[in-house]
Amino acid sequence: MRLKFGSRLTLGGAIVAATLGFGAQAYAQSTVKSPTLDAVKKRGQLSCGIDTGIPGYAYQDSTGRWQGLDVAFCRAIAAAVLGDAEKVKFTGLTSKVRFTVLASGEIDVLIRDSELTFARNTQLGLAEPAVNFFTGQTFMVRKSLGVSHVKELNGATICVETGTTLETNIADYNRANNIKIGTLLFERPEEAFAAVEAGRCDGYTDDGGSVAAARSTMKNPNDWVFLPETIGREPLGPYVRQGDEAWFNIVKWTHFAMLEGEVLGLTRDNIDEAKKNPTNPDLRKFLGVEGDLGKFLGLDNDWSYRVIKQVGNYGEVYEATFGSKGLGFPRGMNNLWTNGGLMMPYPWY
Repeated sequence: MRLKFGSRLTLGGAIVAATLGFGAQAYAQSTVKSPTLDAVKKRGQLSCGIDTGIPGYAYQDSTGRWQGLDVAFCRAIAAAVLGDAEKVKFTGLTSKVRFTVLASGEIDVLIRDSELTFARNTQLGLAEPAVNFFTGQTFMVRKSLGVSHVKELNGATICVETGTTLETNIADYNRANNIKIGTLLFERPEEAFAAVEAGRCDGYTDDGGSVAAARSTMKNPNDWVFLPETIGREPLGPYVRQGDEAWFNIVKWTHFAMLEGEVLGLTRDNIDEAKKNPTNPDLRKFLGVEGDLGKFLGLDNDWSYRVIKQVGNYGEVYEATFGSKGLGFPRGMNNLWTNGGLMMPYPWY
């Protein structure tokens, strides 16, 4: 039977697509090589660098267990790679040493409320897989100071964590506005919080999430107010070493798995029921029922299922750490794009 031109074109396109698809899959299966992934599997444990202790991101609860948004990300990677979210060694790092420790190979990934910047990406030889928290540099001051805007802080002293971009932002803001906001530097956020409480500074500055954390530690939180302006963009996220693209992809897609789980309405409680007989194509791919997508990451096909089952989707984790069950910090930019936020996972195909 002679095919019409349009049919021949369609058939040809299908053949090419099928060939490309097969080739891509074969290529992925044969070239997913990651020194970091191999080391993590051999060790049987993920080594994750986190903050030394700051509510919202990474802190130890009354039982000594690590909690927080960044901590959950670490556990999600362990669930994806090792099958168990608890197989993580957490290393608390100061701002000053965090990148050196990662570059030296002492940890596998750094998830420490770290701003993703041009200089860190290009000059430190580090890769930036994803943004897991969007915010901006914010100021908290004593209500009794009577200050309503950042420009009114001329002559004030603000507590700041050293080894961050915060100092640079303040210096640039001072120069742009011809004012002088002084800084008092600290190695650890908890030291800065204590200094603010003791009256050694007029206020505290950091990304919005950290400032909310600082306020939550004050004896009388209502004595402190947030100023309305932010003076810098603070897209925060994980860092890995450059040169290990496969590991970069695992960290990136683990974050997207947490987001995609929320998009699909999957939670820790309902994912088992959803997996019984899914008909939605996106759901089937995500749950590993079809597509064999895990092999493209060097993982099995249940990796994304385990992320949600053992850790939760992004919304669940946010609620428990920064949201209504945590610091009470508005989700804002960290909402899904469908709810006016900036969080949008890449398509699952």
